[in-house]
Formats: sequence, C-alpha cells, structure tokens
Amino acid sequence: MTDLKLIQEHDFWRGSFAAMASPCEVLMEVDDEALAKNILHAVSAEAHRIEHKFSRYNDNNIIFKINNAGGDTVKVDDETARLIDFSANLFQLSDGLFDITSGVLRKAWNFDASDNVPEPEDIAILLSTVGWHKVKWINNNITLLPKMQIDLGGVGKEYAVDRCIQIVREITRQSVLVNFGGDLATTSPRKNNGFWSVGRLITGKEHSVALFQLRKGAIATSGDAHRYLLKDGIRYSHVLNPKTGWPVKGSPHTVSITAPTCIEAGMLSTLAMLQGEQAEEFLKLQEVNYWIN
Repeated sequence: MTDLKLIQEHDFWRGSFAAMASPCEVLMEVDDEALAKNILHAVSAEAHRIEHKFSRYNDNNIIFKINNAGGDTVKVDDETARLIDFSANLFQLSDGLFDITSGVLRKAWNFDASDNVPEPEDIAILLSTVGWHKVKWINNNITLLPKMQIDLGGVGKEYAVDRCIQIVREITRQSVLVNFGGDLATTSPRKNNGFWSVGRLITGKEHSVALFQLRKGAIATSGDAHRYLLKDGIRYSHVLNPKTGWPVKGSPHTVSITAPTCIEAGMLSTLAMLQGEQAEEFLKLQEVNYWIN
C-alpha cells in the first residue's frame, strides 16, 4: 500500500489513499502518530479488500465468477449474499429502477463529457440482458441467464465506508471520519461535541462547493458532476433507467442525504436520482435531511 499518505493538520491527522476509483481520506482526532498510522492502514486494507472482492474489473473474484458462469448456478458467501439481498430489496422498493443487472448498459454509454450518445438499436440489444426479475436468487445461490451480469458498484462504496467505521471503532474511541469519494461517515462527535467540516461538490451551470458540519452518522452524495454527455445542448446524466436503457429525465444534478449509516444514505440518494423530476417529492416523504440541486 505504497500510496498511503499521512500528515498532521492542527489537532487531527489526515490519511489518504486511492481505492474504488475514488480519492479516500481518513480524518483522525488522535494525538498519537502510531495510532493514526494503525487506523489508516486498517481502513485502507478493508477498502482494498472490498474493492478486490466486488469490483467488476477484477477477473479473479466472486463477481467475475457469477458474470462468467454461462447460465450455471453459483453459490456465494454470506457477505456477498447480504449485498445481493440488499440490492434485491432496493429493486423492489424502487419498482425496478434500481437494478444491479443494468451495468451491461455501460457497453453503450460512456459518460466522458463528450457528445457520443449511443444509437437506440444498440441500447435495445443490451436491454434483453437487463432485469433482476430474470435472475434466480435462492439460499445464496444465484443463476444468471447467459450474457447477463451483476454489478454491486451501486452499494459497494457506501458498504465499504460502514465496514471501515466498524473497524475503526474497535481500534479507538476517538473521533474518526472516513470519506470515500464524497460518501462519508464518522465514528462519533469530535471533542466538546465538535464537528468535522466536509465539502460537497454542487453541479449546475457552474461547479461550487458547499460545506457540511458533521457530528455523527453519515452523508452520501449522488450526482453527475463528472459523468455525463452533452449533445445539441442536452445534458445526459449517467443515471440510467434500466427499463428503457436511457438516462432518467429530469434528475437533479446532485443529491446529498444524511442517515445513520452510509449505505442508508447512499440508498436514499440513489433512489432519489432515479425518481427524476419527482426526486424532491420522494425525499420529502422520507423525512430525512437532504440537499438537492
């Protein structure tokens, strides 16, 4: 883990590394440098473990085995099963809008800020391999139709944050904040009920940054700050409707949610984006703190 960096800033230590295609930070309100190093190494190790196990880009993990089973049944371990169960529940809660089989649509869509909008016929071909309802999922056994794939990227980063928070709490009672690419959580308030100041990128006609004051719980953000297409004055968000294969119409540029855990916050921010023009109506019904633009 040669990319680990640790510096002292005022009354806390800041550790950083890269994982899950994101910049990762660990802010630690501890005095002991050795303790800060221990925490940073533990968080980095867990983040890389989860990335290795669940990344769709790895050709030697459970996701690769499932996606390349050619229609055969694959039995998964309990950790993988919990994430699949959670994703299956989100599929039901979202009326099919959250679908971990929709990752194959990335073969047509490349959200690189260009104007390369795919052809409708290319999307139509891929849609035949999308649909969680086509998957057999019983007692940790999963069976995909040939050419279907699953992708746990929609829940993996938030899950990693929560796992790292659990690990840090076993190491220290002092306040630590884990931030993986804008999805973050803290173990506890800082000294004297203090808070961590964290930034949130706001996307619109221009980019700007808003600051949060986080004492407890988690914040997750979904948005199209860097992943979009722009053609003929139309901005195509990376949030795709798995039923049509096309971007959800009227999605907010950015949604941030607070919740007790990062995976809960991430679930709500993602579901809100999938609601498109009804995103704010959806969030009002959830009775949570949110920021939307």
